[in-house]
Amino acid sequence: MPNNRLYPEDDNTGASSNNLDCTYDNWDFASSYFRNVPYNDFFDENEDDFRADLPQASMGVNQMELKDYGPLPLVVNIDKATKQNTNFRTALWTGSHLQVTLMSINVGDDIGLEIHPDTDQFIRIEDGQGIVRMGRSKDNLDFQANASDDFAIMIPAGTWHNIINTGNKPLKVYSIYAPPHHPHGTVHVTKPIE
Repeated sequence: MPNNRLYPEDDNTGASSNNLDCTYDNWDFASSYFRNVPYNDFFDENEDDFRADLPQASMGVNQMELKDYGPLPLVVNIDKATKQNTNFRTALWTGSHLQVTLMSINVGDDIGLEIHPDTDQFIRIEDGQGIVRMGRSKDNLDFQANASDDFAIMIPAGTWHNIINTGNKPLKVYSIYAPPHHPHGTVHVTKPIE
C-alpha cells in the first residue's frame, strides 16, 4: 500500500524509527480496519524530491499530483491541495459513500446554479471570496450570504445553490459530497457548458 501522506512536513511525529516493520498502536481508532496498520517511515526521512510514491520531478517543491486517490486511505493537507488546484473541478478522493473535490472558480464566474436531490454537500473556502445563494427553487434563492477564507457552507440535499466569485483572484474551494456525486477520477479543466 503506498504511503499516502502527501505533505510530510505537516507530520509532527518528531522522532522516527528505522524499523520498517513497526505498526501504530491505534486500538482506540473507531474502525477495526485500521488497527495495527503497518507503517513505513522511509518517506518521512527523505526530502520530497526523493519520494518514490509521487511524481515530484515535473512539479514544484511541495506540490502533489492532483488525481483521485480513492478509495485508498489518504492523508493530505487539504489547504495546500485546494490552493494548488487550477482546474474548475478535480476529484481528489472518491469512496463508496463520500467524495472530495477541489474547485477553482475564475474571477466573476460561479459554480453554476445546481441541485443535488439525494446528496448533501459541504463546501469550504480556502482562498478568495464570494456570494452564496440557496433556495428551494431555482427562481427563489431566498438565502444569501457573503463568504471568504475559512468559511464553510452546508447545502442540504434538494437545495438549489450557487457560489459566485466576487473577488479579484480565483476562488479556491473544496467540496465534500455524501454520497459521491461525480464519477471517480473526474477532472473538468474548465467549467462545463450548461
